[in-house]
Amino acid sequence: QVQLVESGGGSVQAGDSLRLSCAASGRTFNPFAMGWFRQAPGKEREFVAAISWNAGHTYYADSAKGRFTISTNNFKNTVHLQLNSLKPEDTAVYYCAADLSTAINSYSDFDEIMDYWGKGTLVTVSS
Repeated sequence: QVQLVESGGGSVQAGDSLRLSCAASGRTFNPFAMGWFRQAPGKEREFVAAISWNAGHTYYADSAKGRFTISTNNFKNTVHLQLNSLKPEDTAVYYCAADLSTAINSYSDFDEIMDYWGKGTLVTVSS
């Protein structure tokens, strides 16, 4: 079993930045990839960003490109999501996820391949 715990959410103003973190624990942790997803009120969960654990290849949703950056600290089994230039439409619960079974590429269905999920951290952006 793998446990994922997100942190770093909060309430900010439009234009501000936040850094989300996700710490993994449990079994020997060597995933193929990690990802961040979000779910806004009344909407379905959507992909935000993913990163291959060993090679560090990154993938972003169009809404995240240029503003968000995903990174990992493999020695600490953590993944981060730097959120810059936040907008009210970025308001959502942000979830961390781990892919332990499938190599990823730009054609991956990231939502489908994740095996473990955290409980989320809330980001609220006011105008």
